[in-house]
Amino acid sequence: MIKNNIAFFITGLALGVVITFVVILFALPGKIFVEYESKLGFDETVEAIKASAIQHEWALPHEYDLQATMKKNNFEVAPVKVFSLCSPKHAYEILSGKEERKATALMPCRVSVYEKDGKTYVSMLNAGLLSKFMDKKVKNVMGIVSEENLLILDPVIKD
Repeated sequence: MIKNNIAFFITGLALGVVITFVVILFALPGKIFVEYESKLGFDETVEAIKASAIQHEWALPHEYDLQATMKKNNFEVAPVKVFSLCSPKHAYEILSGKEERKATALMPCRVSVYEKDGKTYVSMLNAGLLSKFMDKKVKNVMGIVSEENLLILDPVIKD
């Protein structure tokens, strides 16, 4: 009886590990980035995100015009702008700790605006999902950052 229970437990544990691995391998890659259709055109989306970031007290330290960069290198691509968004108070929480500094590779937050199939889209890293794999302090900060990023994008996201 005890041997049967142990065998059942080990089989269930192994099956759980395999299922978890399969979910991570096949489902997670499609969730790392989130994409939203904008209810505005490209230029209006860019301006609305800038205004919303400032309204939510986030800084915009950099704006990258990837179309212009590619054109300088003799490549033609559709319009793409990428914003570096920074919340100094959340950045401080990561930058002030020794152990949390490894998360600086994800800083500042990036938001991309681009066109495809005649529509404008906004995408970003799914910080809320990635935060689940981080230590407690970074997890908390990244969770809040993810929520605030969505608030910044709210004026442009199509319902």
